[in-house]
Amino acid sequence: MMKSFDKVAKDTNIFLKKYLKNQKNSNLLRPINYALFPGGKKIRSKVLVDMGKIFNINYSTLIKIGGAIECIHAYSLIHDDLPCMDNDTMRRGKLSTHVKFGESTAVLAGNSLLTLAFEILSDKKTILDEKVKVELIKRLSE
Repeated sequence: MMKSFDKVAKDTNIFLKKYLKNQKNSNLLRPINYALFPGGKKIRSKVLVDMGKIFNINYSTLIKIGGAIECIHAYSLIHDDLPCMDNDTMRRGKLSTHVKFGESTAVLAGNSLLTLAFEILSDKKTILDEKVKVELIKRLSE
């Protein structure tokens, strides 16, 4: 169980790191990486992979969908920590993104992660029926 849990987390991180390397160079990449790869357990991805196995969904497709969900999760944590919200200065044992990079940069990094999630889901390399992609995007945006 734990080995499979670690594998999903590792594969999700590998996918996201490769995906981010293909993004346009931006000053937001450092705070995005800082927030997205703090060593989190990627629990959402593991649950998704386990559910997807029941329906015989391709593992690499599930990892991509899980990566999108992890982007949304990281975005929510960045915004939750902001001074106008909980004003938390620490997240997972390190400085919150807004403390490390500034409040406006944290807001933009969080917004970028949210947008990135939908970019991943709509990407032509995410091999899913177009109707399924639209439904995933719709459900996540709700």
